[in-house]
Amino acid sequence: MNNDRIQGNWKQLAGKIKAQWGDLTDDDLTQAEGNTEYLVGKIQERYGIAKDEAARQVRDFESTL
Repeated sequence: MNNDRIQGNWKQLAGKIKAQWGDLTDDDLTQAEGNTEYLVGKIQERYGIAKDEAARQVRDFESTL
């Protein structure tokens, strides 16, 4: 799923993202608004993982959509 489709479907995806990464707040998701780089950064921050690992998790998540 490309960034345009993610941004267009952000409201629907927010619930799935929250289920996948429960430590993310609603404010995090509101601020991200489809920006995958911001989402990667927040996942990295909340879970204390490397940026590459956070990016991989987001890519894996996107591939399941």
